[in-house]
Amino acid sequence: MSGHRTALVTNIGELVTNDPAPGRDGGPLGIVRDAAVLMDGWQVAWVGPAAEVPWDDPAAAEAEVTDAGGHGVIPGFVDSHTHLVFAGDRADEFAARMAGRRYEAGGIRSTVAATRAATDDELRARLAGFVAELHAQGTTTFEVKTGYGLSVIDEERLARLASEVTDEVTFLGAHVVPAEFAERGRAGADAYVDLVVGEMLEACAPHARWVDAFCERGAFDADQSRRVLEAGAAAGLGVRVHGNQLGEGDGVRLAVELGAASVDHCTYLGDADVAALAASDTVATLLPGVEFSTRQPYPDARRLIDAGVTVALASDCNPGSSFTSSLPFCIAVAVRDMGMTPAEAVWAATAGGAAALRRTDVGALRPGARADLVLLDAPSHVHLAYRPGVPLVAGVWRGGRALGPR
Repeated sequence: MSGHRTALVTNIGELVTNDPAPGRDGGPLGIVRDAAVLMDGWQVAWVGPAAEVPWDDPAAAEAEVTDAGGHGVIPGFVDSHTHLVFAGDRADEFAARMAGRRYEAGGIRSTVAATRAATDDELRARLAGFVAELHAQGTTTFEVKTGYGLSVIDEERLARLASEVTDEVTFLGAHVVPAEFAERGRAGADAYVDLVVGEMLEACAPHARWVDAFCERGAFDADQSRRVLEAGAAAGLGVRVHGNQLGEGDGVRLAVELGAASVDHCTYLGDADVAALAASDTVATLLPGVEFSTRQPYPDARRLIDAGVTVALASDCNPGSSFTSSLPFCIAVAVRDMGMTPAEAVWAATAGGAAALRRTDVGALRPGARADLVLLDAPSHVHLAYRPGVPLVAGVWRGGRALGPR
């Protein structure tokens, strides 16, 4: 077949598969020592000890071979929460916050104004830069939300532009109430929700896989969020929720009730919230970059994991509250400040992110999975937390294709 590629990465000191099996250690990480991975086209063909590479397989015999030099290999990171399509900058807001000003959701409106003023080509170029950042840091699957347009025409173009770079597009028209509606108070907010569940959803749904709502003070209450999420579900979109970021609220319970794939932030949780998550298949997606950038308390990942909740880590890359695209950074913060072990954090940024997107083809290295690999300039996954801020991604394969330098 024209263009068909095979590749073999061998002499891997520690291979994280996220596929536990007899003879593998690391619990859920399914670690194989002195390992190799064979890629046939876009998918993983074989995983195992390097001494057992099936050289009689034509894919192995013809493969381009990479010697990992005894270093570690992990699955590509899965970033299940980003806001990458926007214009403008909020560095001044960040500086003011570091000087003591409180973070509030309303700052989103300044990005909305800049984004509306930008051309498609300007947004597309900025988006391409962020995608390159993600790839360079080992992220091979990522979700992108709308939410910085907040008009029918602008939300549609953000969804359309996002769909050019990922299949995981989320319609977030319910991000905040835009200024032209907010000045009318509750009546304006309800009128905006009417627009979101009507003409805006109709325009965006063809480009999106998910619907989301920011169920939080300063954004949308539980009734408004429910209207948006139920309308999105009726249009065939999966459900995601921003919830419990600025205080305890209805976001987690609403997400569980509606069968959301993920509820994101989970900074402030009551016992009932944790119990509801533990009894559901809704993933708690934690976003440590937000707490780092806003000086809010970090989510208690230990509490969630010990209760049996599935936890994911994501970057929430956005210009206001978490302007980082680095999941290695998020892993280091989660280990240092959120009670996670290095193994739990790496799993949450790979297999956990895949669970938050309800994907089984990414986040793990097993035969038939997409061949997304990250070669570390380090002997093990632990170094992602042990050496914070150091660029440890030495090589990336996405769908079996080696990605070049940024």
